[in-house]
Amino acid sequence: MHTRRHFISAITAALGGSVFAANGKPKTIVLQSAWDTVNIGDIGHTPGTLRVIEQHLPEVKIVLWAMKLDDRVTAMLKARFPKVTILQGSLLKDGEKDEVLKQAVKDCDFFIRNSGMGQDITHMQFCQKHGKPYGLFGQSFFPSMVEGKGAEERIALLNGASFIYTRETKTLKILQGAGIKAAALQFGPDGCFGIDVRDDERGLATMKKLGLEDRKFITIQLRTNTAKLPGVDDTRTPKLNPLHPTPEQIADDERRAAKYRELITLWVKKTGHKVLIAPEVKKEMEHNKRLIHDLLPPEIQKHVVNLEYFWNADEAASIFARAHTIVCHEPHSPIIALANGTPIIHTYSEFHSPKCWMFQDIGLPEWLLEMDETPVEKMAETLLAIDADYPAAQAKVKRAMAYVHECFAGSMKHVKSVLAEQ
Repeated sequence: MHTRRHFISAITAALGGSVFAANGKPKTIVLQSAWDTVNIGDIGHTPGTLRVIEQHLPEVKIVLWAMKLDDRVTAMLKARFPKVTILQGSLLKDGEKDEVLKQAVKDCDFFIRNSGMGQDITHMQFCQKHGKPYGLFGQSFFPSMVEGKGAEERIALLNGASFIYTRETKTLKILQGAGIKAAALQFGPDGCFGIDVRDDERGLATMKKLGLEDRKFITIQLRTNTAKLPGVDDTRTPKLNPLHPTPEQIADDERRAAKYRELITLWVKKTGHKVLIAPEVKKEMEHNKRLIHDLLPPEIQKHVVNLEYFWNADEAASIFARAHTIVCHEPHSPIIALANGTPIIHTYSEFHSPKCWMFQDIGLPEWLLEMDETPVEKMAETLLAIDADYPAAQAKVKRAMAYVHECFAGSMKHVKSVLAEQ
């Protein structure tokens, strides 16, 4: 007699492709993700994309190659995705964990690199060497990915991808301009948009402690020109987290913080509601306190609260879901907010990355404001317009997220087709 799994396999094959092998076992995807634990965006990519895969390809076995984990993130992932196997290690080393990881990639049916900005090619080199199909999900690249020293090899590896979904169309145009001819090359949202993890117990306790009421507070965070970790230089080019910021970079931070202080003041005076300085990145907590909170006039400062610890993505999601609007210099707090039905304003600086343009690409250009060029009056006008017709703003969020999930459905259909060929 056929087992249930063999029956499902036969039916799925008849419908145009199977996610089961000939022996009835589910096919396997290795997902490279979990880039860091000190940034809720780098945390949020993982549960977001795992949720998208689970939703559209529930029978597939997932092996998560996690680059960085801590106890909180591991517990969150295991609670939400108990069937996912979590591995760590390197494709370039020979320790016990590394060998287990390398064997998992060799044995998988498909390899996916999750959303991010990194230009590492090790995963593509390894997959090509061992004949494994690979895809890039929700990527952003600087032009240097397809230019300069080593570009010929990088272009060849990109051409070998089963798909490249870029999380904004600026990267898409960069790759198209370089003549990239991956099997599928198109826009595909950042995997963090799929996030559905929540820690309501902790989130509600935090709100109660800080005196925050549902939909009666905004959150804010500035990105500064400061080191990622104390005493540690960032070797990336261009340097985005300088250990020794220049006078010009310090002036930029002070000017941007002053703009946020003015925006907070206008918000408090107009509405009487609170502001939460909410960290997307752990290193910004002290800088936002000294540059924003501590320099506010006392009558405004009493309406502004700081988080005293760095939260996990699930607690952030719970609080963002109850906020009025998320205002952020970084992009992933806005993503987590949108996924939870909350309006956003992303005051971006494009030199950080082209990823800022994803909000325009999903239909929210009016909530995308350049940090340096936009007068604070325009920022306030945008925020107060959201407040003036909040149901309309929520409907706008809903439309944008419907498009995001439509894109996810299309990308997962392509993943299924690739699996069916293996």
